Amino acid sequence: MSIRAIIGLGNPGPQYEATRHNVGFWLVDALARQQACSWQREQKFQAEVTKPTAGPAAGCWLVKPQTFMNRSGLATAALAHFYRLAPEELLVVHDELDIAPGEIRLKQGGGHGGHNGVRDIATSLGSPDFWRLRLGIGHPRTLHLRQEVADFVLHRPGVDETIEIERALDRCLKELATLVRGDFAAAQRVLHAPNP
Repeated sequence: MSIRAIIGLGNPGPQYEATRHNVGFWLVDALARQQACSWQREQKFQAEVTKPTAGPAAGCWLVKPQTFMNRSGLATAALAHFYRLAPEELLVVHDELDIAPGEIRLKQGGGHGGHNGVRDIATSLGSPDFWRLRLGIGHPRTLHLRQEVADFVLHRPGVDETIEIERALDRCLKELATLVRGDFAAAQRVLHAPNP
C-alpha cells in the first residue's frame, strides 16, 4: 500500500519553529520547498496542507497540523476521514527521544512511546496502524543535559545535534520516493543504516 499523506508533527508559531519537537515540520517544510509547493491553511482540517504535482511525493498530501502537538489527531483524522485514507496510507513524521540525533527509524503501528502527538493520532484514528518516521533528537540524559524532557523538546538543539538532524532529513528526502510507493523494507534498509 502506498503513502497518500505525510503528516509532520510540531507546534505552530514562530517561537517553536526551530525546536526539537518540530523536526516533523522541518521534514515536510523541506519537502515542500524542494517541490516549490505553497502551504495553504485548511480550516476544516485545522492544518496547513499542500500537494506536490511532481517529484517523489507527487499526489501525496503534505500536512502540518495547526493544533498543538498533543492534539495532532484532530487534523490527521479530519484529513483521513475526508479523503478516505486508511491508517496504513499515512506517514507520521515526529521527533523521537529514544534514539540519538541523526538516527532514523521507520515502523508501522505499535505503541506511542510516550509521544503525545502519536498517542492522539492513534486515538483519533481509532487505530495505531499508521507508519511512523521517527527522527532521533536524543534524550537530555544521554546528551548529559540537566533538563526535564518537556523543557528539552521545546528548546533548539545544539549545533552538533542540528547538523546530525539535518543529515537525517536529507537521507529521508532521498528515500521519499521509496517510502511513498510503499516499499518500506527497502526504505528501512537505507534509513536504519548507521550514519554515513
